[in-house]
Amino acid sequence: MIEITPLLESEHKSPLYIQLSNYIKQEIYSKRIKPGEKLPSKRKLADHLGLSINTIQNAYEQLISEGLVDSKLRKGLYIKVLEDELPHEFIDNDKSQLSSCEKSINIEFDFNSGKVDLEHFPYSFWKNLSIQSLYEDQGELLNIGNPQGELLLREEIANYLFMSRGVKCSPEQIVIGAGTQVLITLLSLLIDKEILYGLENPGFHRTKKLLQDLGKATIAIPLDNEGINIEQLIYSGASVVYVTPSHQFPIGMIMPLNRRLELLKWAQSNDGYIIEDDYDGEYRYEGKPIPSLQGLDKLGHVVYMGTFSKALIPSIRISYMVLPPRLLKKYQENLLLYKQTVSRLHQDTLYRFMKEGYWQSHLNKMRTLYRKKHFFLMDSINKHLNNKVKVIGEKSGLHLILQVDKSWQEKELVDRALKEGVKVYPLSVYYENGINVNSSVLLGFGGLSETQIDIGIQLLKKAWQID
Repeated sequence: MIEITPLLESEHKSPLYIQLSNYIKQEIYSKRIKPGEKLPSKRKLADHLGLSINTIQNAYEQLISEGLVDSKLRKGLYIKVLEDELPHEFIDNDKSQLSSCEKSINIEFDFNSGKVDLEHFPYSFWKNLSIQSLYEDQGELLNIGNPQGELLLREEIANYLFMSRGVKCSPEQIVIGAGTQVLITLLSLLIDKEILYGLENPGFHRTKKLLQDLGKATIAIPLDNEGINIEQLIYSGASVVYVTPSHQFPIGMIMPLNRRLELLKWAQSNDGYIIEDDYDGEYRYEGKPIPSLQGLDKLGHVVYMGTFSKALIPSIRISYMVLPPRLLKKYQENLLLYKQTVSRLHQDTLYRFMKEGYWQSHLNKMRTLYRKKHFFLMDSINKHLNNKVKVIGEKSGLHLILQVDKSWQEKELVDRALKEGVKVYPLSVYYENGINVNSSVLLGFGGLSETQIDIGIQLLKKAWQID
């Protein structure tokens, strides 16, 4: 077993798992742990260091997320970094230089909006269901499946969407794909080539980049207090619009019912389409849920999109779209040649997970957990930042925006936070031409513990010199 004997301080401001992951990183950078070497199992290292398995698990997950360790199924964790991949400053074995460099890149608290809480993922249930999927079908899942995805899973998704989001669809209308970008690529093949796409500004930058890479014309549509501006949308000449009404990304407002009806009226009068991306509609902290646009649509103008990345795990890469009848007909006539992009094994495991009630149970647990984290984050902001920030978009989802009462631009806010080991995210990337006039940053909280949230906010107070 690799000798891992760090000096960990329980009274240190950093959690034990961060101290442990930093120690292992330092051993890697100094070449005392070499590429290809296997790390001790969680249980062995926990016994060796007198720590909990959860602490070891969190430390290892941190190393995996930073690309230093590779997890090999049924074999363990192996050091992934190669010598020629190391930053130049780590090649020097001088310990003082190593410590300085390590400190300069060390991120202890990452407020990434794409991360979720992995500690509460039902590993044992998922593992058992995966084994059932592999063995009970006698190998059938090893063959190529339906291009739209497994019918049994689509049936479960249709039932879930109707009960939870008011989406009215048959399993035949659902197309499964490995992420929203894959599905939007397919969708773009179904819609006329010369169509102009309207996109929220600010909005999800990956969708804009994808559409532009596909050669589609896009136009930025500004927001108002209720979501996408309908007057500007009409004036733009767009025939398709991509929106995130349940929790606008990144600003966070929830589109009210009257604006949803206005948007549907636009689509009907324009004979256009609304792409409704309900990326984290499961999480709402205030008020009653508003029906999905698809559930309100009577004439087939809405394409509903959802994902399991936020509510389950990001790496599962299972998303889905619900096609209205006209587009479904075109899909079945023209796109069945495109093979399914999600593993049948994962699809079948998820089907069993949903059918046997684990999905709803897990979702209820995560709603409670994230509501608690959200409350804790808001309380921490109110306690430590002394009304020197404005919180935007806090009513739902796994992120919010902090508008800081400072003259600094977002780059200085981000850079100052990084110097304290805290990573927050700029808003400008979501705006057309990268313009963000406010001193604002984005904070995700799904992947952080309450302790990490509180320490992170206290460090932001120090970084931003808030009295």
